[in-house]
Amino acid sequence: MKKAVCPGSFDPITNGHLDIISRASKIFDEVTVAVLVNQTKSSLFTVDERITMISEVCQNFKNVKVDSWSGLLVDYCQAKNISIIAKGLRAVSDFDYELQMSQINYQLKGIETLFMSTAPNHSFLSSSVIKEIASYGGDVSSYVPKQILPALTERVSKKVK
Repeated sequence: MKKAVCPGSFDPITNGHLDIISRASKIFDEVTVAVLVNQTKSSLFTVDERITMISEVCQNFKNVKVDSWSGLLVDYCQAKNISIIAKGLRAVSDFDYELQMSQINYQLKGIETLFMSTAPNHSFLSSSVIKEIASYGGDVSSYVPKQILPALTERVSKKVK
């Protein structure tokens, strides 16, 4: 069985993330969406909230599960018997960083990385941009799954006050 992991902070999950997860689910037998636990980064949503949201928007993908991890991603992969990291690339600037990470991950534990180009209509999306637009009252409804929008709108409105 070929297993892959789609790692990230997913704070919040965007349609760009969902596109990569969907496409990976057609390639691999099992895809784990792994939410990074990063104590040093201030997040809009807790890890548990993100896991719940991702589980909800991925419920139609029968071979996708959601988990969290902290520490080295390659250690997580090894513990879960996952041999491939699936990553979406939006631009050349993403590639520079992700190439270095993929080479380190391969050298450390022999974990391969599959790069998937983001669909053009999602190439400009990032969770940070979504949060900023939403915090100023901008319409992000076409950038995030519809199930996420109410929680995102409510959370950013509380942060602005």
